[in-house]
Amino acid sequence: MKSRQSMAAALAACTCMVVCVAATAQDERAPVELPPAMREHMLANMRDHLQTLAQILSDISAEKYSDASRIAEERLGMSSLRAHEAAHFAPYFPQPMQDAGNTLHHAASRLALAAADADVDRSYAGLLRLNTALAEVASACASCHARYRLAAPKP
Repeated sequence: MKSRQSMAAALAACTCMVVCVAATAQDERAPVELPPAMREHMLANMRDHLQTLAQILSDISAEKYSDASRIAEERLGMSSLRAHEAAHFAPYFPQPMQDAGNTLHHAASRLALAAADADVDRSYAGLLRLNTALAEVASACASCHARYRLAAPKP
């Protein structure tokens, strides 16, 4: 019985240490400062990107490839830059972050083409191209979010 109590105590101590370390870990991503209104707009854009990616996944799983193509281009692809006011944000971003954004938008446009092709060519090779394009979009998102974060608003 004593060994179970000792193990439970050790497990609790380890859990506490992990939680404490996680709570105090430094965010090593580069902070990007934006004026308050732009910061809120940027966060809304990022939420829209996530919602768009979820809708694309849903459309692909339902074999609605033309719908996935349309939404990929309109909300994530190169055609979306004006709607997201990308040119307005660019001066605030370091060049590598701008490049990462361009990588995402180009990848999304390629995804739109791959989804449109999959609507016609539902072969295994066509679906592999679609999955590869989808992975490139997700990778572009993850890469940028791993390197950059929005700085906390100034009081």
